Amino acid sequence: MHLLIPFASALSEAALSGLSGVPLPYLSRLLTRLTPTSLDSADEYSLSPPHERALAAAWGWPGRDGLWPFAAHAAAADGIAVGAQAWGALTPVHWRVGREQVMLDDPAALQLADAESRVFFDAVRPLFDGEGWTLAYGSATRWYAAHAGLADLPCASIDRVIGRAIDLWLPPGPHTRLLRRLQSEVQMLLYQHPLNDERAARGELPVNSFWASGCGVFQPVRGTDVTVDDRLRASLLAADLAGWTDAWRALDASALAALWAAAERGEAVSLTLCGERSAQRFEAAPRSLWQRLGARFKAAADPVRVLEAL
Repeated sequence: MHLLIPFASALSEAALSGLSGVPLPYLSRLLTRLTPTSLDSADEYSLSPPHERALAAAWGWPGRDGLWPFAAHAAAADGIAVGAQAWGALTPVHWRVGREQVMLDDPAALQLADAESRVFFDAVRPLFDGEGWTLAYGSATRWYAAHAGLADLPCASIDRVIGRAIDLWLPPGPHTRLLRRLQSEVQMLLYQHPLNDERAARGELPVNSFWASGCGVFQPVRGTDVTVDDRLRASLLAADLAGWTDAWRALDASALAALWAAAERGEAVSLTLCGERSAQRFEAAPRSLWQRLGARFKAAADPVRVLEAL
C-alpha cells in the first residue's frame, strides 16, 4: 500500500505557518512509525514537479526531467491505441495576456463542456494535420497529439505553469520553436471563434491556446501500485491557503488514517510526500520487539518540520 501525496508542502511561509496550528494526528503517527528512505531533490524550476518524478520512479519508468510519458499513459487509459508513437498531452487553456507577461490560468476555471471542447478540437485539428501531427480526443480537458518530435521534447508539467508566466517554462530547441508556432496559430484561430464570443457573453473565459506536456513513447507500469491522492492540488494552485489546510485535515482523517490502520495491522505500507522541490518516501521497516515497545514512548514527529524540507 503506497500513498503518494502531491502538493503536500509549499514554498510560501504563510502556508506552512498556517498549517502549524492544524492537528494532523495520523500523519504525525506515520512519520514516527515509518523510516525515511529515498529522497528525490531538485529545485522549484525543474520541468517535472516532485510528484511526477516520484510516480515515474514508483512505476519503474526510465526518463529525465520533462520527459516521462504521462500523456501516452493517459491516452491509453482513455482507449486510444498509442502504439509505438510518441505522444504529448495538449491541454486546452486560457492564456491571460498582460502588459509584460502571459500567465496560464487553471484549466479547471474554464468549466469546459465536452461539446464545446470538441468544437475547439475540431477547429484546431487542421493546423496540426498540416504539420504531420496526429490528434486524438480524450475528454474535455485531455487532447492528445502524436508526432516523432515528441519523443525527445522536454515539456513543463502544467502543474508547474498554472498561475505563472509561461516564458520561463518553454525551454529552447527546434521542436519547441515548432510548438510555439502552433500555439501562436491556435491563438489567432481561436481569437475570433464564435464559440469564444458566446462564452464571453456568458462571462466565461475563452479557450485561446493549449499547453503541451507529458511527452514520450508509452511505457508499461513496471512497479507496484500507487494511490495518488491529489486533493491538496486545487487549493494550493489557487493560493487558497485556508482551503489547503482544510484539505489537509480531510486527508489526515481519511487516507492517512487508513494508511495508519494498515501499518497497525502489520501490512507493508509506504508514504511519499511531495512539495515544490523534493519528494520524500517513507516505508515500514522490520522492527524488533524492543523497537515496537520503544515506539510507544517515542516523541511524535512534527509534520510541519518534515513538510518544510520539501
